[in-house]
Amino acid sequence: MALSDFYATHASYRTRLVLNPRDSKSAVIGAATAALDLIKNVEVKAIIGPQTSMQANFVINLGNESHVPIISFSATSPSLTSLRSPYFLRATQNDSFQVHAISSIVQAFGWREAVPIYIDNEFGEGIIPYLTNALQSINIRVPYQSVIPSSTTDDQITL
Repeated sequence: MALSDFYATHASYRTRLVLNPRDSKSAVIGAATAALDLIKNVEVKAIIGPQTSMQANFVINLGNESHVPIISFSATSPSLTSLRSPYFLRATQNDSFQVHAISSIVQAFGWREAVPIYIDNEFGEGIIPYLTNALQSINIRVPYQSVIPSSTTDDQITL
C-alpha cells in the first residue's frame, strides 16, 4: 500500500510518515554510514533496514546507543536477537527456522550422516547448533563440521 493510498483512506490521521531512503550499496560500511546520517542529521524515529545480517549487526549497535528502533525484514541470523538489543525488531523468521526443512531433506534422501559446511563468521556459525540439533533429533549423525574461512574467494573453493 502506498503512503498516498493510506492517507487518502485515513485523512483524519495527523501523524505523517516521511521516508528518507538511503542506499548502502550492499556494504556494511555503507549501511552504518547511512544509519548514522539518518540518526544524527535527519533525527529519524526509526530505521527500516538493513538488508543483511552483517549490516544489521553494526546498525543495531547504533540504534541501541541512540535509542532508535532498527526494523529489518531480511536480517535472519539468530545471533542478532538478544536481550542486549532492545531496539532491534526482526520482521522475518531467523535462520534457525530453516533447519527442520534442511533436516527433512537429509532424511528424505535416506542419509544417515551429514556434514554441515559454513563460513567462519558469527553468522555462518549461528545456525550450526540449531542444524546439528535438528539432524540429531532424527538420528542423523553429524561426525564433524567443515568451516570455510571468511577470506576465501569463490575461486579457492573446489569440490
